[in-house]
Amino acid sequence: MIKKDKTKQRKTRTRKTITKVSDRPRLSVHRSNKYCYAQLVAVDGKTIIGISEKIVKGAEKISPMDSAKKLGLKIAELALAEKIKEVVFDKGSLSYHGRVKAVAEGAREGGLIF
Repeated sequence: MIKKDKTKQRKTRTRKTITKVSDRPRLSVHRSNKYCYAQLVAVDGKTIIGISEKIVKGAEKISPMDSAKKLGLKIAELALAEKIKEVVFDKGSLSYHGRVKAVAEGAREGGLIF
């Protein structure tokens, strides 16, 4: 298998498990080399809230880990404004480490339950 196929397989396995088990919206995280992105996706697949690290970071010079944590706090704030408290964390094909973990910790500190 090539790398793309393995990535797609991990992503599919994660999504299948999440949708089978829960009827809560999922907090989906995507990480590129430059920024992190987070979005709340309803059970039917429609995006409720989407936000990127670019918006949170602005012109500040902070570390990627700190800006990822801020991203988690901001998505939690927006979710609570939409009256969403419980979500399922969807890391996709990424490992729960580094910036992805920082987004999750920030969202938990912001008041989301997963």
